[in-house]
Amino acid sequence: MDRIEQEFTNLVKKHKGTIYTVCYMFAQDKDEVADLFQEILINIWNGIEKFREESSVRTWIWRISFNTCVSYERKKTRRVQTVPLSMNIDLFDDTTDDIKQIRMLHKRIGQLDPFDRAIVLLWLENLSYAEIGEIVGISEKNVSVRLVRIKEQLKRM
Repeated sequence: MDRIEQEFTNLVKKHKGTIYTVCYMFAQDKDEVADLFQEILINIWNGIEKFREESSVRTWIWRISFNTCVSYERKKTRRVQTVPLSMNIDLFDDTTDDIKQIRMLHKRIGQLDPFDRAIVLLWLENLSYAEIGEIVGISEKNVSVRLVRIKEQLKRM
């Protein structure tokens, strides 16, 4: 295995949970999660040699994941069939009360526009406002204002 393949393998192992979380927040079912996951892996592979380390690897992974999911939503009608990947997490099949609440929250968050969904997901992952701003490309203050508005919007749902 060459250096790039090893680096890619390590990145995927380390950030698989993050990538899956982003996919789950944008997907409607587990097949779509698998499609998104695969698209993100392709984008990471294609960009790994161009990564200039101007931001942290974590921020780079988040940004690729979000941009891939947002782009995917825009071109759903022109999708190409993909081979599903096996993932050990399946929040779509669990029926416990906690999972029911997660599904309800997922449904409400799914009604937000993709940009607001991205901000909520990053906030739920306990990232700082500065990190969220860096990932989505807005100021820390703008993150704060948007979160207040998003929380109000979710309450009205």
